[in-house]
Amino acid sequence: MAAPASPRLLLVEDDPRLGPIMVDYLSDTYAVTHCADGESGLSAAIEEPFAVMVVDRRLPGRDGIDLVRAVRRARIATPILILTALGTVPDKVVGLDAGANDYLVKPFEFDELLARLRALLRTYDDERSIPVGTWDFYPESRCIYSPYMGPVVLTPKENELLALLAGSPHRTFSRERIVDAVFSGSEQSGTVDTYVHYLRRKTEPGIIVTVRGQGYRLGAL
Repeated sequence: MAAPASPRLLLVEDDPRLGPIMVDYLSDTYAVTHCADGESGLSAAIEEPFAVMVVDRRLPGRDGIDLVRAVRRARIATPILILTALGTVPDKVVGLDAGANDYLVKPFEFDELLARLRALLRTYDDERSIPVGTWDFYPESRCIYSPYMGPVVLTPKENELLALLAGSPHRTFSRERIVDAVFSGSEQSGTVDTYVHYLRRKTEPGIIVTVRGQGYRLGAL
């Protein structure tokens, strides 16, 4: 019986010393494709299927954050880990909001990188979906799949909002309740309307139903 093929990994890293070292180390576990700039990395991500991607934030040609956004706009839901020397909370939020699934700050230990990649693949492969009409919602991966559009990647707040509604699909949630649950009470109720609009635009208008005078509930039941 032939051995199973190694998972395919896309590495987008421009450092001339670190890149080859990472390829050598990761090749024990993965079939690695290495790109040294953002444009070639995006082309590879769109043209070829990968199990996971590792993307440096600072890249020539196209920044890593822009690359991640472009991958998600292309409806590609492959888990992405961003590597960066920028380790502040706002920097991490920018990466996650762009569509990345995890964030690792340089310098890092290779054992931690491998552990994080295993966790991403395990979550991606084993996660159970929540049915939302004809859609399949994967809250841990921040993705919702359509039978005709493929995967749609959600931002963290879009994901939290949809998870709240999907957790009690027949319940109507007031804007105030959603603000408290999703936005920690730090936003105005109009923020809820904005994120409902984002979700409807990314999926379909009936994904969330407006209950006049009361709030919102899950649609497409």
